[in-house]
Amino acid sequence: MNTTTWTVSPEPYDSPAAAELWRAYYTEMSDRWYLLHEGHATDPAELEREIAAESGSELTPPHGRLMLGRYAGEPAGTAGVRMVDAVTAELTRVYVREELRGTGGAALLVSAAEDAARALGATAVRLDTRGDLVEARALYARLGYVETAPHNADTYAEHWFRKPLTPRTPQAPPRPPRAAAPRRSRTSQC
Repeated sequence: MNTTTWTVSPEPYDSPAAAELWRAYYTEMSDRWYLLHEGHATDPAELEREIAAESGSELTPPHGRLMLGRYAGEPAGTAGVRMVDAVTAELTRVYVREELRGTGGAALLVSAAEDAARALGATAVRLDTRGDLVEARALYARLGYVETAPHNADTYAEHWFRKPLTPRTPQAPPRPPRAAAPRRSRTSQC
């Protein structure tokens, strides 16, 4: 997994980069559903209505946060969290551009979103996803999310996951290397 060219940082939900990635995410998710269930891509007018209806304003502190990943400096993915109660955050908008999947960005984005949830006071993260998003379900399982009973009645939710957040322990500074003990030769008498 090559993660050396990924950077992840908080981003305003309404920045041009975040808006571009939201459009790409929503278009892909909607088209995948329509193609699977109705045999055609999303109607463009419906797509525009739905993108506009979900602004992402809940992804701002103190109730949420949007993380944006850049690959080689270019906007490439997102992950957001929003608080649903005092100790539970919901993971949302996890997306990596198709051509960059498999480069480690999704795991970095989810980890950054979990850190943002911790900073907002969350002790657990939950999410829902669709059955056809098998790659997303595999990612969440790999990252320690456990499938649970439904926690909402969302029309498109078919799988629900939860993960307890353990507090991050501060990284100890690296120890300076110890001076090597002088090697004794086999012929040494000392």
